Amino acid sequence: MKSYMANAQNIERKWYVIDAEGMVLGRLASEVAMILSGKRKPIYTPHVDTGDYVIVLNADKIKLTGQKWSDKKYIYHTGYPGGLKEIPYKELVKRDPTKLVRLAVKGMLPKNSMGRAMIKKMKLFTGTEHPHEAQMPIEIKL
Repeated sequence: MKSYMANAQNIERKWYVIDAEGMVLGRLASEVAMILSGKRKPIYTPHVDTGDYVIVLNADKIKLTGQKWSDKKYIYHTGYPGGLKEIPYKELVKRDPTKLVRLAVKGMLPKNSMGRAMIKKMKLFTGTEHPHEAQMPIEIKL
């Protein structure tokens, strides 16, 4: 029996909705990354993006365990000498409430062009409303 290799022409993509209210950030991010990469499907092929679309609602109402709201920092470099910046998670959420979830999921995806394509299939919203009702998304309880 031959192995099955998926290709871009025969991939059927679905839409899923996840309500992130009260969920722990890492556990939510790992589930979303699995759906985006297609690892939950029997047709998963490592070199092909077989993942589905994910809509995350209430992205601003996630939980962090322990003292992570005050102790954990988002660190990045501007590219200039002495350009190392760090922002506490509390400040990061005030600037952009959805960035915390986006960064957590992005860190769990491949670091190549396929990973950049996967992260574009995630739609983040701070409320319970979203403009993707026409795609008839399936609600997932995690």
